[in-house]
Amino acid sequence: MSQFDLHVITGNLPQIGAGFAATIGMWLASVALGAAIGLAVALLQKVGARAVRALLRVYIELFRGTPFLVQLFLLYYGGPAFGLMLTPAVAGVASLALYAGAYFAEVFRGGFASVPQGQLEAAMCLGLTRWQAVWRIELPQMLALIMPALANLAIVLSKETAVLSIVTVPELTFVLTGIGSATFAFVETLLVLCVCYLLLVEAATLAGNWAERRVSRFLA
Repeated sequence: MSQFDLHVITGNLPQIGAGFAATIGMWLASVALGAAIGLAVALLQKVGARAVRALLRVYIELFRGTPFLVQLFLLYYGGPAFGLMLTPAVAGVASLALYAGAYFAEVFRGGFASVPQGQLEAAMCLGLTRWQAVWRIELPQMLALIMPALANLAIVLSKETAVLSIVTVPELTFVLTGIGSATFAFVETLLVLCVCYLLLVEAATLAGNWAERRVSRFLA
């Protein structure tokens, strides 16, 4: 019987640390880009022309209705057919951001819908433009209402980074599965993988709770 060998982990700590850092970096980048895309889409759906709203609806349904792995393959392997040559890391972050943007857009749309329209009408009666009313009145309240949903979506995206290993992105899953394949220490590497993702999720949960407390003052 094989025995649990901790040396497999301790002897590869630099590679594991680099993979974990890559995972965190790509996760944060994809969450930031996805949130920016989602907010832009939600705002354009709110004030854009009908044709623009229809195109954005297609984007949302397309990215929410197809598996993330398929989207990643299409961008990374299909991109060169259209002259789009991307490194694995860039393709991974771009795919995850576009995928996340569709979900963020729906969260933001629900948040905008939860703010009473009478507040916007009152703000415009006081002389604010529509964009000023959205920015100063609606957006702060909306963020306070949807912060738990945003934090939960960010947590889900942290685990989606594991899919990027399939296109050889050197993140945590790729590094640890490579170590496991080389040493046949699959139990050790998979346990470390689980622990690292648990730590990442717990850190994201704490950050989400802190952000929720900060923005809740807008509802006070």
